[in-house]
Amino acid sequence: MKLILSLLILTLISCQNISQNHRPNIVLIMTDDQGWGQTGYYNHPVLETPHLDVMASNGIRFDRFYAAAPVCSPTRASVLTGRSNNRTGVLQHGYALNQQEKTLAETLKNVGYSTAHFGKWHLNGLRGPGVPILIEDTHSPGRFGFDHWLTVTNFFDIDPLMSENGSFVDLKGNSSEIIVREALKYIEEKSKENLPFFTVIWDGSPHDPFLANDEDRKTFQHLDESSQNHYGELVAFDRSLGLLRKRLRELDLADNTLIWYCSDNGGLSKIKPNTVGGLRGSKGTVYEGGLRVPGIIEWPAVIEPKVSHYPASTMDIFPTIVDILGLSKDNLLNPIDGISLRPMLNNEVGERKKKIPFRYKDQGVLLDNNYKLIATSVKENEFVLYDLENDPLESQNIAKEKPVLFEQMKMEFTKWNRTVESSMLGKDYPEGKVLENPKSHFWMKDDRYQPFLEEWSKRPEYRDRILRGK
Repeated sequence: MKLILSLLILTLISCQNISQNHRPNIVLIMTDDQGWGQTGYYNHPVLETPHLDVMASNGIRFDRFYAAAPVCSPTRASVLTGRSNNRTGVLQHGYALNQQEKTLAETLKNVGYSTAHFGKWHLNGLRGPGVPILIEDTHSPGRFGFDHWLTVTNFFDIDPLMSENGSFVDLKGNSSEIIVREALKYIEEKSKENLPFFTVIWDGSPHDPFLANDEDRKTFQHLDESSQNHYGELVAFDRSLGLLRKRLRELDLADNTLIWYCSDNGGLSKIKPNTVGGLRGSKGTVYEGGLRVPGIIEWPAVIEPKVSHYPASTMDIFPTIVDILGLSKDNLLNPIDGISLRPMLNNEVGERKKKIPFRYKDQGVLLDNNYKLIATSVKENEFVLYDLENDPLESQNIAKEKPVLFEQMKMEFTKWNRTVESSMLGKDYPEGKVLENPKSHFWMKDDRYQPFLEEWSKRPEYRDRILRGK
């Protein structure tokens, strides 16, 4: 019966003019600095994630899912555009997304979805702990296709001060629970209106400064204080995920709601025990520990549960959703670096045909299934090659053992990187150039935020940063 239902829904969604009643609802969930190894289903030594584990057993669990970059803002840009972050203007954390980009939110809004963003944004050029996004901000979620937004600029913790469509709201409670609760209010409202919803929930956990309540961190008392709070934040996130999934079932929305979960970059080296499942590197590096993250897609009406070793990335999210809905590829701005994963939702697929490219600062990666080329310096044309199947810890450079493959992948990366350089000049846009964007800067030094500094200096999450000015 489930197979018949799956085939029926896949048939329905293959048509571009599919009725709104049959379009899947879409929820994108992202944690902040959660490492690849920080889940119960990977047998983490101290952390239990029962709700993530159930979700993983009910959908596609990606054992090789990659953030588009080893830091947060660039990966977030890739989710919304399907493109490598450097193409979009988001070279580093706290950079602004180019307004000329085509976004997933805009596309879904244009075909009848209600669109909302909850939590961390970090695509408007502001650095520092998360503060409410101003209504006049030229790079707010509302400027990129979101009808409704309850957001902050960056990471946030307990009792956050947030912005609801530009109006400040002082909220009380755990940050993960707050944004899930508010997202569910929105989802329930739109479901009553019989509208498909696209809801983005970008959590601020478990990013520093690490703040969990006593109950959530009590299991970790044997760890240092930062690690206690870090893992406590993940406990709260997991519980909030359980609330989301439970309420979707109660609203009879779960079967036809596609939930796509991942982290924004690799784990943190200072947190103990290990956050990256023994992989090499951590956040900020282009080794597996910096790029590989936990990833799950759940869509009960369509997806048969399985564990996948197929390499996939955050750049694949936009093209996959466009393909699922049968929308025109014109909705995507070329060049697109991701691919549609729709063929693998209910079928076994072979090796990935299109390589996954990465560019971060002076480093880069070209991932060809089990072979991984790393540009240790793009400017100096310095490369190494690893075989992840036989050397998952990236300890043996096999460039000399595989000279033909090495040279071929170098040429491919270099060719791809030239297209990135062209994109950075704005050649992908109708204007042929990048329109002016705000420069990355700390909000404490932004004139728009000066009227709030005296009041906010009384808040513990801002006090020290305001005094330091960064």
